Amino acid sequence: MSSWRSWHRPLVVFSAVMALWALVSAVGLVVDDRVLVGAPIWAKPFKFTVSLAAYGLTLAWMLTHLTRGRRAGWWAGNVVVLTSLVEMTIITVQVVRGKRSHFNAATPLDTALFSVMGITIIVLWAATLAIGILLLRASIADRAAAWAIRGGVLIALVGAGLGFLMTLPSAEQQAAGNLDTAEVIGAHSVGVPDGGPAMPLTGWSTTGGDLRAPHFVGMHALQLIPLFLIALVLLAPRLARLRDAGVRLRLVRVATAGYAGLVALTTWQALRGQSLIHPDAATLMAAGVLLAAVAAGVWGALRTASGPASVRAESEPVSDSKEFTA
Repeated sequence: MSSWRSWHRPLVVFSAVMALWALVSAVGLVVDDRVLVGAPIWAKPFKFTVSLAAYGLTLAWMLTHLTRGRRAGWWAGNVVVLTSLVEMTIITVQVVRGKRSHFNAATPLDTALFSVMGITIIVLWAATLAIGILLLRASIADRAAAWAIRGGVLIALVGAGLGFLMTLPSAEQQAAGNLDTAEVIGAHSVGVPDGGPAMPLTGWSTTGGDLRAPHFVGMHALQLIPLFLIALVLLAPRLARLRDAGVRLRLVRVATAGYAGLVALTTWQALRGQSLIHPDAATLMAAGVLLAAVAAGVWGALRTASGPASVRAESEPVSDSKEFTA
């Protein structure tokens, strides 16, 4: 098991800073009763800091699995730290000012700040893509770990990319025809205005589509798919079937494909202007098909008997390889 001291140190420090920032934001939620766009004004920095703390810590661990391009990975991690800090600083400054940070074109200053945020997100996404490419090239001996890490990064990149859909003018904004003078360009919600009835904690719309749902689900594949593998490893002493590396690999493949399907499903649902918690028949049918496919995949993965071929496939020597470490 690798020591946390080998993790990307700037990302570890960044995650600690985000955790402290989340505590400050939590205090803000308690002592500051201001509301912005239908939500407590400190809710956004709180959610962002918690998410970024997990994001940074996961990348710091994943970078320990690089077998090539370690220096490039180290610099890409630093770019993630820098761009995320710029993003959080602007969000917090706008909270203090009592202004929207996202989609705000009310004044030249607000427009400039949102433009900077847009640039930092693009650079952050590119840095994460670079890390993903390096991980694709890394020789990781445990193939289940390789699938979990690479699948998590790739789906997270798709989830992060969905955020760019929110920056496009909504159908209502386009219909208004005054984009040159509009104070708000872009939206979280689809089919309804931002700031309407919303789910607790997440703030996602309960009356229309909300692109934050697939954005959130996709980005946190970075943590959830590797955690799924770790859970399999922890359960292996009690469940003999999970001691087979081939079974774990197949289960991780099923989980990765199922998770990708979930991101696609929630994106499709949001783009149709449908609330996550009020699915229609088409969404329920698609969800049922997805669940059935995942269940069949799990059944097939567990049913396949382990044998010499399976074990051999998982234990083939890989040049410049590195064992899975959690």
